[in-house]
Amino acid sequence: MLSRLSRTPPPPLAMAARALPRSFYPTAASAMIVSTNSHFILPPSPTVAHISFGKSLSIIGRKFHYGLNCKEDRRWSVAGWSGKVFASQREYRKSRKRPLKKKEKELELSVNICIEEQLPDDPEIVDISEMLRLNVPMAMKFAFDNLKDSDYQTRDRAINDVGCFESVELSVLLCNDEFICELNKDWRDVDSPTDVLSMSQHIPELELPILMLGDIVISVETAARQAEERGHSLLDEIRILLVHGLLHLLGFDHEISDEAEAEMEKEEELLLKSLGWKGKGLIQSAYDAEAAGSSPLENIDRKKEGSLRFYRPKFSYIFCDMDGTLLNSKSQISSVTAEALREATSRGVKVVIATGKTRSAAITVLKSVGLAGKDGIVSEVSPGVFVQGLLVYGRQGREISRTNLDPIVCREACLYSLEHKVPLAAFSEDRILTLFHHPLVDSLHTIYNEPKAEIIPSVEQLLTGTDIQKVIFFDTVEGVSSTLRPYWTEAIGDNASVVQAQPDILEIVPPGTSKGSGVKILLDHLGVSPKEIMAIGDGENDVEMLELASLGVALSNGSEKAKAVADVIGASNDDNGAADAIYRYAF
Repeated sequence: MLSRLSRTPPPPLAMAARALPRSFYPTAASAMIVSTNSHFILPPSPTVAHISFGKSLSIIGRKFHYGLNCKEDRRWSVAGWSGKVFASQREYRKSRKRPLKKKEKELELSVNICIEEQLPDDPEIVDISEMLRLNVPMAMKFAFDNLKDSDYQTRDRAINDVGCFESVELSVLLCNDEFICELNKDWRDVDSPTDVLSMSQHIPELELPILMLGDIVISVETAARQAEERGHSLLDEIRILLVHGLLHLLGFDHEISDEAEAEMEKEEELLLKSLGWKGKGLIQSAYDAEAAGSSPLENIDRKKEGSLRFYRPKFSYIFCDMDGTLLNSKSQISSVTAEALREATSRGVKVVIATGKTRSAAITVLKSVGLAGKDGIVSEVSPGVFVQGLLVYGRQGREISRTNLDPIVCREACLYSLEHKVPLAAFSEDRILTLFHHPLVDSLHTIYNEPKAEIIPSVEQLLTGTDIQKVIFFDTVEGVSSTLRPYWTEAIGDNASVVQAQPDILEIVPPGTSKGSGVKILLDHLGVSPKEIMAIGDGENDVEMLELASLGVALSNGSEKAKAVADVIGASNDDNGAADAIYRYAF
C-alpha cells in the first residue's frame, strides 16, 4: 500500500532505455504562475479538453483521455504563451513615468491531470479531476514552501531550492487496479495493485531550467475501497494519496528507515493540515488499519460487486448459455451470477440469452432473480436465441428466424419412442409435446422450468398442423452414448443432426443449424460484428457460438468439444463460472 517506484535514476547513458516515457501530452497542461515569495493565485474556472493519446505518449503503451487545459487568465501560460499583457496592447492611456519596481522571479507550475482510458466516464471521477486541477498546484506550493525550512535528516536533497528553476512540471494520472498492477509488475516486480505510485523524472546532473518532478499514478479503484473503510470521501482519499506521492517525488522515503518513516509521516500531516484537507496521512492510516486488525486492502479481489465501476466494457454484447452455464447443477441461478449479469447491463453491456430452452422457460428462470421483463436480460420484447438457435427473436422480441425439423425425421423419432419405450419430447415454439407420461419428461418442467408437457395420444395427432423445431430423447448417460447416439447418427443421415447439451439427453435438430448459426442471424439483424461479442457456454451445442465470438469462454464443467474451441476455460457453473468470466474478461 505504501509503495513507490525507485526514485534513483540510472546512469545518464542508460536513461533513454530506462526512463518511463512521458505519459501526458504537454498541451494538456494546467499551468500556473507562482512567484517564489509565496504569492499564490487560484486559477479560473476550468476549461475541459478531451484528448486521445498515442502509444508514443503513454505509459506502457496505454492511451489516456481527458486533459484539463486553462488558457483564460493572463497569469497562466500554456504551450509557450508568456501570459504577459502590455499597456499598449490593452489601449491604456499613457501616464507619467514612475520608478520601476524590481520584478519578482516567477515560477511556473505546469500540471497535467489525466484519466486512463480504461476508466469509464464516471461523473464523480470527472469532477475529482477538475478539483485536482486546483488542488495539485496548491499542494505543490505548500510543499515547496516547507522545503525551505526543512531540517529533515533522511530526505534526499536532490531537489532543495525550486527557486532556481523557471518552471516545474508534474503529471497526475487516475487509473484502475488493472493498470497500476501492470506498472507494479513492470517496475517493482510486484504482481498486485497498490494505491499510489510516484515516478521521478528529475535528473540533477542535467541542470535543466525545468524541474520535471515526474508522474503520480493513483488507482481510483483502490482509493475508493480505502475511502469506504476509512469513512471519508473518494476525493479526500485521492488528496491523501496525492500528498503521499508528491512527498516521494520531493525526496521523502518512508521505506528506508524508521526515522525516514517518522519524518515523512510528520510532513504528510503538516501538509494536509496546511491545505485544510480531511483525513490522516497515508502512513498514519496504515498504522491505524494494522492496529485495528484490518486486512491489507491491496489483497482484496477487484472482482466483487460494484467493482466494474472502474472499467470500460471490452464487448458490446455477451451471449450466455443457460443450462450448465448461468445455471448451476441444481438448475438454479446463484445470487452472485445474477449480480454479475445485473452489473454488466448497468455498465452498458447487452446480455443476450442463447439457449436450448424455450423462451418461456428462460423467462421463468430469470424472473426468479429479477432479471426477466423490461429491465432484465430476457423478455417477450427482447432479442434472444432459443431452442438451439432454431427460434431467433430480434428487436422488440419479434421472430426473425424459425427452422423446423423434417416431418419425416419427426415421425421416425416418435415411432422409435413408442416402440422402444424411450421417452421423447418434441419442442414446438413454447409448447412441449410427448406421447406418454414419463418422469424424465416431467423433469423438463420440474427441473428445467420448461412448460408442462402435453401428452398427445397418437403420432398423427402430434404431427398434424404442428411445426416441430427439435425432438429430444431421455436415457441414462450410458444409454445415450452407447445406443441412442450411434443409432440416430446413422439413421438420420443428412436429414438432421444430433447434438448434446446434457450427457443424458440426445437432441435431434435440423441439419446445418446450431446455436452459433442462430447467434449469427441475430447479429446480422442487429448490425453487430462478431468482434463485438463475448460468449459463455459449456456444452457441445455451444461450440459454434464460442468459435464465432471474439472471446469464447467455456466453463470447466463443460464438454471437451466446447473446451477445445474456447479461447478461455473458466471456473465451473457451481463456482459461479459465468460471473467470474464477466468480471474477469468482459471489462
